[in-house]
Parts: sequence; structure tokens; C-alpha cells
Amino acid sequence: MRKAALPLFCLALWGLVATTAWAKPPVVVELFTAQGCSSCGKANQLAADLADREGVLVLTYSVDYWDYLGWKDTFAKPDFADRQRAYAKKFSLRDVPTPQMVVGGRVQASGAKAESVEDLVETAAHAPSNPPDMLFIGQTRVAVGSGPAPRGGGEVWMVRFDPRRQDIAVRRGDNKGQTLVHRNVVRELVRLGPWSGRPKLYRLPKATDEDLQTVVIVQGAKGGRIIGVLETAER
Repeated sequence: MRKAALPLFCLALWGLVATTAWAKPPVVVELFTAQGCSSCGKANQLAADLADREGVLVLTYSVDYWDYLGWKDTFAKPDFADRQRAYAKKFSLRDVPTPQMVVGGRVQASGAKAESVEDLVETAAHAPSNPPDMLFIGQTRVAVGSGPAPRGGGEVWMVRFDPRRQDIAVRRGDNKGQTLVHRNVVRELVRLGPWSGRPKLYRLPKATDEDLQTVVIVQGAKGGRIIGVLETAER
């Protein structure tokens, strides 16, 4: 009986994924910043303002390559800088600029130029989209349905971030004596696997902090455009 039930369950699951109507995914704005970067304060504030905007998902990645100036970023991880480097390669940039905002995995601008970022977000909000259906299965798996895969294939990423506002007092380095605002600070970044455009189940790493929110992103491989977004709950 158990062997027969499993295929029926899978068919029902994929039928749900294939037929459920989903709202347009939010515009993902990824900020790459550092507490040791003298020009990042304005970008952090812009990210905090955008985080309250409907239809926009801000993800703040702290990078570690500014730590040599005397202040070790309290949120930085090497994986975040690796993600930024993948984008830099896609955008044909000579180096990784800080602060940098990447919108929808498609375009980028200096995080210190609020007007430029606002224009990119507005354009992305009105751009057509054809995301795959996505569904959390309990707390341990996520289903990604079928859809047009980008050239070069796709990837599925899990991001866990802290939605709370956090004010960090910097005691050394270029920002000594300043307090920097942080919103939606990414704490975990995990590549779940490739996506070829066909329905697939992915296993989620166990959550270790109940205060973090989980988002799953489908995008082109190695820093490509973002195709689909699935969040655990409304912000």
C-alpha cells in the first residue's frame, strides 16, 4: 500500500503546483555593503526604505573584503562576496563595487545613487514575467514547477534573512563613530541545486533560528536574472 500511495501523492503534488495561480513575484533588490565602507551608509538607508515598499524584496549582503581597514563586519561571510563576484562577471565589471545594488539579477547600480536605483526598481516592477510555480512542502522541502529555463540553465537558492532593523555602531575603520542601519540582513545563503525548467523537489536545510525568514529564488546560473521568488510569509 505504501509503494502505491507515493506515486499518487507525487501526482497530486505536481498537479497542485501546475494549476495554482500565483501573484507576480516581488522585485528582488540585493545590496552588497560593508560596515567598513565609508560610502555605504546612504545605501544601507536606501535599502531600509525600500524594504518597507510593497512588491519589493530587499536582501542585504555584507561582504568581508573591507575588513582589512580595521573593522570586521559583524554580518559578513565569504559566500556573499562570491555571489557579488558572480554578478560582476555577468555584468562585465572589472571589480566588485561597494555599495552595489543588483535589481532582479538583471541590472545594477551604485547603492549610493538613490535615483538610479529607484528607476531600476520601477522598470523591473512593470516588466513582464513568467515565473515557475513554487510551493513549500512543510518545513523541509520546496517544489519548483515547470517553466522556460534561461540559457545556460538555472539555479535554485535558499536565502534566510533577518527582517528586523539593526543599528550597528562602528568603532574602528573609516566609519568609526557612526551607527549604520541594516534591514533584511542575509544570514544564510545555500545553493539547493540546478533547475532545467522541469518540476523538481529540493530539500531545505534545517532552520536554526526562528527569527529568520526564508526565501527561495530561481535564477539563471552563475549570477543570472531572477525568474521566480517564494517567501515563507508576508513581511
